[in-house]
Amino acid sequence: MALPELQVAKTLPDAWDYKGRPAVRATTGGWISAAMILGVEACERLTTLSIVVNLVTYLTRTMHFGNAAAANTVTNFLGTSFMLCLLGGFVADTFLGRYLTIAIFTAIQATGLTILAISTAVHGLQPPKCTPDSGKCVAANGLQVGFLYLALYLTALGTGGLKSSVSGLGSDQFDETDKEEKSQMGKFFNWFFFFINIGSLLAVTVMVYIQDNLGRRWGYGIVACAIVTALVIFLSGTKRYRFKKLMGSPLTQIASVFVAAWRKRRVELPADPSLLFNEDDVEMTGVTSKKSKQKLPLSKQFRFLDKAAIKDAEVSYEAMVKVDKWRLATVTDVEEVKMVIRMLPIWATTILFWTVYAQMTTMSVSQATTMDRHIGKSFEIPAASLTLFFVISILATVPIYDKIIAPIAKRVLKHPHGLTPLQQVGIGLVLAIISMIVSALTEIKRLHVARSHGLVDDPSKTVPLTVFWLAPQFLLVGSGEAFTYMGQLSFFLKECPKGMKTMSTGLFLSTLSLGFFFSSLLVTIVHAITGDKHPWIADNLNQGKLYNFYWLLSVLSVLNFGLFLVASRWYVYKEQRLAAEGIELDEDDFVGHA
Repeated sequence: MALPELQVAKTLPDAWDYKGRPAVRATTGGWISAAMILGVEACERLTTLSIVVNLVTYLTRTMHFGNAAAANTVTNFLGTSFMLCLLGGFVADTFLGRYLTIAIFTAIQATGLTILAISTAVHGLQPPKCTPDSGKCVAANGLQVGFLYLALYLTALGTGGLKSSVSGLGSDQFDETDKEEKSQMGKFFNWFFFFINIGSLLAVTVMVYIQDNLGRRWGYGIVACAIVTALVIFLSGTKRYRFKKLMGSPLTQIASVFVAAWRKRRVELPADPSLLFNEDDVEMTGVTSKKSKQKLPLSKQFRFLDKAAIKDAEVSYEAMVKVDKWRLATVTDVEEVKMVIRMLPIWATTILFWTVYAQMTTMSVSQATTMDRHIGKSFEIPAASLTLFFVISILATVPIYDKIIAPIAKRVLKHPHGLTPLQQVGIGLVLAIISMIVSALTEIKRLHVARSHGLVDDPSKTVPLTVFWLAPQFLLVGSGEAFTYMGQLSFFLKECPKGMKTMSTGLFLSTLSLGFFFSSLLVTIVHAITGDKHPWIADNLNQGKLYNFYWLLSVLSVLNFGLFLVASRWYVYKEQRLAAEGIELDEDDFVGHA
């Protein structure tokens, strides 16, 4: 009788192997499986950044886009990539599972990169070079632009799909109920962040140098080969992976609560909250919920949604449990949706940071192309490689915060973690404001040097001002990203209800996406209003007023920061809110992020 018990002890109760059998602890999961998944993430980051940081120069110099159009193409590409993460997460949670989602969308990304490499290698897919004497440039035709956009948006689709599931599948390789494996899971996310930055470093240094000096076809061809290699390695580990059952998308729960409330919009709420449908009603029927949820008390905010939990007095308990979720929800389901709604003001006021961030990969790179980029007499830094200061700033800010700022904040603010998540975000927003002020002042300096040397009408000449004048704005935004990134993820992770944890990643990624899209909208509006006579974002930056665009972002950032302070004062952390109701927070789960 001992032998079957021993076999059960070797398997995991909530994980399965590739054939659908209970996963054996000794032969599945762990670091080997996690490493194969980490390789996909490293190559994804290498691929995306290799395209993004140097795309403006390709669009303006080779495809003959204007500066405004080039900037919008980059931010639209980034915005689409991150928005499609929501689609990828929904597909993974509801239909395909994380493994198949990663495999399919990685193949889509590889296809997009291959098309991109072909578009840079075939001369017919690019407009003819500008005539040196006349200075006239033939714009890219519809076929050439269409082929480029096909490549970019296939890549964006692939990026969104795989990014949404990589961290989740990686965490699935460790058993949270096992003390040793749970400790290894924490280390996995540290390595996850490390591999992201390794991919970033290679992208902004090695790959940018190859693109500028050996050719785009080599640069994009290499990253296409890299992502294909990562896919092959990922697929080779299929027999070792641990798989979890589909839990459904939290977006479905949110939608179902709203639909159920709307259907009962004319029904009066009962005076006694105990008459509403709750987890206890489910337990009375002997039916076990598919998700382990912490029971939540009814709150007084957003009372309209409470109507989703109104019971039909003529229906038995057994029948109510079988009722369509689009018609009846538990109080806990309703309260979880309310938790998400309470976070929306904070969510909305973090979007503008990523609009500021977008300028570092667009406008600031355009500035760098006009400046002296030499180190010594022979070596010239690629304009896009200035984004290296991003990575340096992020890597420096995280340990400085952990070793210096957090310990001081613990003593001064008496908070166990140093700064609260919202305080971290607030610091990031302040750094974004300072960075835009510095950017405006630097551009004024660059234009002054250009005018004093008679270069206003000659964009082909280098402005005799070292490109390192741009370093402070990159360092400030990079440091701001570290604080905002840490604060946002911590906030969304801790404040999202336990039953809807995948929403934390979705909320975070949507702020990036909307920030990039807002950048495109802002550039379009500014370019339309300022026109061709006195453009802020001119094709020849020496004739433009880019500093005014930076001043505009500074003002918007200050106003946004004011709204953030109001939202922060209004928001009550979940732990404090439940403690006031006499409920101890149940947070024994751990979730990672892309």
